[in-house]
Amino acid sequence: MRMETKENTCKNFINNTWVDSSSEEIIKSINPANKEEVVGYVQKSTAVDLEKAVQAAYKAKKNWRKLGQVARGQLLFKVANILEENLNDIAETMTREMGKSLPEAKGETARGVAILRYYAGEGMRKEGDLIPSTDQAALMFTKRTPLGVVGIITPWNFPVAIPIWKIAPALVYGNTVVFKPATEAAVTAAKVVDCFAKAGLPEGVLNFVTGTGSVIGQKLIDHPLLNAITFTGSETVGEGVAKSAAARGIKFQLEMGGKNPVIVTEDADLDAAVEAVISGAFRSTGQKCTASSRVIIESGVYDAFKEKLIQETKKITVGPGLNEGIWMGPCAGESQFKTVLEYIEKGKAEGASLIYGGEPLTTGEYAKGFFVSPTIFENVTVDMTIAQEEIFGPVIALFKADNLEEAIALANNTKYGLSASIFTTNIANLLEFIDEVDAGLVRINAESAGVELQAPFGGMKASSTGSREQGEAAKEFFTSIKTVFIKG
Repeated sequence: MRMETKENTCKNFINNTWVDSSSEEIIKSINPANKEEVVGYVQKSTAVDLEKAVQAAYKAKKNWRKLGQVARGQLLFKVANILEENLNDIAETMTREMGKSLPEAKGETARGVAILRYYAGEGMRKEGDLIPSTDQAALMFTKRTPLGVVGIITPWNFPVAIPIWKIAPALVYGNTVVFKPATEAAVTAAKVVDCFAKAGLPEGVLNFVTGTGSVIGQKLIDHPLLNAITFTGSETVGEGVAKSAAARGIKFQLEMGGKNPVIVTEDADLDAAVEAVISGAFRSTGQKCTASSRVIIESGVYDAFKEKLIQETKKITVGPGLNEGIWMGPCAGESQFKTVLEYIEKGKAEGASLIYGGEPLTTGEYAKGFFVSPTIFENVTVDMTIAQEEIFGPVIALFKADNLEEAIALANNTKYGLSASIFTTNIANLLEFIDEVDAGLVRINAESAGVELQAPFGGMKASSTGSREQGEAAKEFFTSIKTVFIKG
């Protein structure tokens, strides 16, 4: 798959043209499995570039709305087909750029295809509802109307799925878009945007600008022509997005991570629980907002569960994600690598017991990358840093609970509330868990990570602003309701 690039440099996409930044500066993207390999370069854009992108989106919004929902959906079907044709290339780029294993990258790209087809189908679904009027001579109904220009800011951990699950509904519901990806995964994001470009979207409908968050991200949020902003990333940055958006009175949507618990009861299938905890905690090197971070085990099965968990964790193969048989890749970059190691040291310093892993892998095949072994702590108390803060790495903390009530209290003892799961064969247990746990995504006998694309996704408490992404719920954010009353 070839783009309009020069010397492996990705350009901005503004008003249907691939263009260099006005700064004439570029940012290097490296392979976290081999820091000597440059995956590509992206533009270090300026406020001038951002202004051009917003103006293009603003100019395009009226005609894009008038095109109609059916036609917009048909264009998304074309994008889905192009993405599918280029799945292997995009997945390999993702693995090289942010480190997750190739099978995971292929799965994520395939999910992107499915999301596009889902929202393409939205083009043929209803835009409103007929409402009975007290006036028998009148017709009253609701109509969904687009917001206008939507800003999209995405993280590096899912460089295909997250942008698509924001861009696709924004477009099909009639908005135009200015998209700023995380710099660490911007080469992959550029290839995704190229699929939209090749599908023949009208000028200005989708614009892509790379650069620093402090310049491009902030200027986008503050732009007077922006009507809404949807953001996935850290809580600290998200709080700033909320303040800026609220000050201007524009619609905003934030997804800011989690500290996700898994409860294992005495009646649980321990083998299934161990398998799910390992997958939820260590796949993608723990770099998921829904990753399992805290495992709360009833005391009667604590020792048996811990032993099984350690034995299965030992089987994990760590290495470059493109290599055959690799289960877990590196941290996505040097900064994240250092952050994970700092949290591991805090855990030890605060008195938690390190019972497996916890060391950087720096010799042999690991010497050029940012590898950390899967890490398990026990004897963790709720006031410890590793029990409260999102690590975003392959680190889990084990807790012991005397009963389900205590386990749920431990699960809820965090400012976050994104996802939570329980392993139990007792119906009363699972019903109590569903009612009492503070999480937007609740999973029974399944890992905490993952949600189906047709279902609403979002969290409670500090994890989210309350609105939901994906599925039909996306319509609530990307449109406004217009009530129409017609008198004959």
